[in-house]
This record gives sequence, C-alpha cells and structure tokens, in this order.
Amino acid sequence: MLSRIKSAARILIKGEQHKKNRNPIPSITKEEIAEIKQFFPREKFFILGHARSGTTLLMRLARLHSEVHCNYQAHFFTRKPLLKSLVDSSEIEEWLTRKSNRWNQAKDLSPLVLRTTADFMMEREAIKENKNIVGDKSPSSNIHAQAVRDMHAIYPDAKIIYIVRNGRDVLISERFRNFVEESKFLTQEDKRIISDLKTDSAAFTNGSRSIFTESFICNIAKRWADDVNEIDSEAKKLYKKNYLSLRYEDLLENPFDAMSKLWEFLGTKKVEKSLEKKIKAEMKSNPDEQWQAERNEGIASFLPKGQAGNWNRLFTEKDKSIFKEIAGDVLVKWKYEKDLNW
Repeated sequence: MLSRIKSAARILIKGEQHKKNRNPIPSITKEEIAEIKQFFPREKFFILGHARSGTTLLMRLARLHSEVHCNYQAHFFTRKPLLKSLVDSSEIEEWLTRKSNRWNQAKDLSPLVLRTTADFMMEREAIKENKNIVGDKSPSSNIHAQAVRDMHAIYPDAKIIYIVRNGRDVLISERFRNFVEESKFLTQEDKRIISDLKTDSAAFTNGSRSIFTESFICNIAKRWADDVNEIDSEAKKLYKKNYLSLRYEDLLENPFDAMSKLWEFLGTKKVEKSLEKKIKAEMKSNPDEQWQAERNEGIASFLPKGQAGNWNRLFTEKDKSIFKEIAGDVLVKWKYEKDLNW
C-alpha cells in the first residue's frame, strides 16, 4: 500500500514516467499476413539496387506488363527515417500494447500498422491501374543488408529484385550527376575539375587527367561493394527462391529475355510477345538524360547516359588501381572481370 501511495505521489509531482527505449519491434506473423491479405490481397515486390544502377529503368519496364504496377522512392526500408519510425518510440509502443486496449488482442500491433501503411500506399495506385501485382523501387545505397532485414520483418512473403551495375560505371554516373546538379557537397578541387572539364575535355579522355578525387573513388567504391555484397547475401539467406538478381548490362543486351524472366518471377500469368516492342520503345526514352541536359548541358553532353563501359575511356591508371583495391573482387564475383589484371 505504501509503495502504491509513493508511486501515485511521484506521478502527481513529476508526471507519468515513460521508458526511454521501446522493445524491439516484432516481426509480422503468418497469421497476421493472412489476416491483412483479406484487406490488401495484391502480391508485393521491391526493387533494390545501388544508386545509378538502372533501378529506374527497371521500374519503367516492369510496369509495362498489364498485371504489374511499380512506382518509386517510397524508401520504406532504404532511407531514414524509414517505415519503422512510425512506431519506433516507447510512447507508441505503450499505446499499441496497452492492456486496456481491447483491439490489440494482447499483442503489439506495430507490425500490422507498418504493413497496413505500406500496403495502402501501394495498392491505392494498383487499384486505379487495375493491376494485381505491385511494388516499389528504392535505391539501397546507404543501409545495405539492414534494409533486407527490416523488409523481411514486415514483408517475408514479398519478392525481392536486385539490379547490379558495373561499379566503375556507377562511379562515373554518380560523379556526373553531382557535377550536373552542382551538388552542395562539391569541394574546391571538384569545382576546379568541372572548370577544366568545360575548358579542355580531351585531357580527361586520354588518361592524363582524372574526373575524380581519390576520396570520391574510395567513398563510392566502398559503398557500392558493401551494397552488392550485403544485399545479395542477406536476400539469398532470407528470401531464397523469392529473390532475383540481374545485371544492368544484361538488361541492356537482352531486354526482352531479362524482363520475361522478371515477370515470370513475379508470377504473371503470361508474357505477351507484343511486350518486346513496348520494351524497345521505352528504352529509347531517357528522362534522366533529358533532365540533366536541361540542368547543365555543358557537363551532361560529355557523358553518354545509360551506356555500359563508359569507364573505359575515363579511368586513369591511378583510378583503376584505387578501385581495384577496394572493390576489384566484387567485379570478379559478378563476372565483370575474370581477374584483377585489368
């Protein structure tokens, strides 16, 4: 009795105390998935890939199929604050697990809240498009394997597609996007390179000048290698047969074959031959190239967009050496090189 009186007095004086950290957010259960599919029955998929790896092109092609809708950059699991931030506090946990709340069936409702939110965002568009398979594409450049773990906790029944592009071309594409955008992260050295590139671009294609700083190569090469290694490993482990990886270069070389495999993986009923013509038409369009030209034509015109192998004419010997040390083994693993002698 005395303890209760003291506790009541503390609450009156200081207010009710809340714990600082919530318990781990539970994973969704099979029973909860079956329950939620009564309301959101469409099959879900997620396209991942390091930035500048062809995720946007893959999204545009995927939704050409009459059964498939895909949109982009929800970043449910790939960029902070993340979907789980909706319930990631002790106050929200207390509300969703409160014993007096007769709606929660004595469970933490957090995974259902997260799943419902994402399902609604995706299915509201799929309904309008009259499509029964729906997904999101969001680049996975920063969070890597954790994105797959967070995704599996809420969508263990989804399908995951991971697109990989030659890390050397990723490096170049990232560099020119920063140049075109005049990124706020550009250093004085970066700005000197841009100025020299506009004045004499030939010096940057004959191996005498690099478009990179050493720190830029190290940063992007490591991020690319980490992303490719971690996403592929974790997705294979958690999603098994519901995981599909493909190379951007193979998509460019045989787009209909690559997309047929992808649509079959997603569970479409049929892949019409007429889709081949639609794919070719879609691939002729490059909204990103148009946007970059409008933003900064002088820099954008220097680099052919979306092509494979741009690195061959722009890497200096030093660039090759730095990239090889950081991510050379990943190039070999994904068959971009036979060995490190390039």
